[in-house]
Amino acid sequence: MTETYINPLIIQRADPFIYKHTDGYYYFTASVPAYNRIEIRRAKTLNGLAHATPRTIWRKHESGEMSQLIWAPEIHFINNKWYIYFAATDTTEIVNGLFTHRMYCLECVADNPMLSEDDWVEKGQIITDKDTFCLDATTFEHNDKLYYVWAQKDNNIRGNSNLYIAEMENPWTLKTTPVLLSKPEFDWETRGFWVNEGPAVLKRNGKIFLTYSASATDENYCMGMLTVDDSADLLDPTNWHKASKPVFASDLSTNQFGPGHNSFTVSEDGKTDILVYHCRNYTDIKGDPLYDPNRHTKIQPFSWDKSGLPRFDKPVPYNYK
Repeated sequence: MTETYINPLIIQRADPFIYKHTDGYYYFTASVPAYNRIEIRRAKTLNGLAHATPRTIWRKHESGEMSQLIWAPEIHFINNKWYIYFAATDTTEIVNGLFTHRMYCLECVADNPMLSEDDWVEKGQIITDKDTFCLDATTFEHNDKLYYVWAQKDNNIRGNSNLYIAEMENPWTLKTTPVLLSKPEFDWETRGFWVNEGPAVLKRNGKIFLTYSASATDENYCMGMLTVDDSADLLDPTNWHKASKPVFASDLSTNQFGPGHNSFTVSEDGKTDILVYHCRNYTDIKGDPLYDPNRHTKIQPFSWDKSGLPRFDKPVPYNYK
């Protein structure tokens, strides 16, 4: 492929999610630095997203739930309707070492989800089997079933968050009891914080790949991966296999640090897979990395090895000032 993508594609947008719809548009959403709203933008090309005007489609509440720290929105198209999943809380305070986020869902039945804030309806909190810190939900369909994957704290397991999966009754309600897929256990998952978060799903070559991010959100942040046969029972954790090493990590030679919270899309011609992620180009962060706004959205093509596994290689250097 000869296309050269702008990098960083969009500055100061962490937790990026890009979805290529049947209307020919790419739809983009991500955390905004103020953590106070959800915006989406669209363009016919990936590079076009860099210059597309964002449209705010939802704003945080004045008080109560969904009033603070709006994090990591994702936009999905399910059963001919638009859905946005995001995390929010009612306070910026940390309780017992963690924020207090819960997961929420918005729905839009309009063909164009960018026309009006009024088109988006709150479907409420997505309830799991634990009333604990949770975030970073994604969904995917497989064999006519809708699945939900997310990160959540289990008070009986060491660490900030683990990865869980459940089948959904509808796009805002779980149908089955959540199943633990992965918890922080390797050295590269437990640097700074014990974290598994930011799951993203990729289906190819008879497999389902679930990438995720691990460790603190500084230069230690990196991506791991779980793999399952697409014919297997996805709710049986023994069917999933976890890579013992990161599949994407900081690269000193290109000054790219803390790549993660990724998603996947495809090139304009539909022939090349594209990795979407955020990254910084420095390690000297003042204060909490969470409040440093310079996690920029980046995109890059990736290939497949002979065994059918994705090869993400290294974060590409910046090519745009």
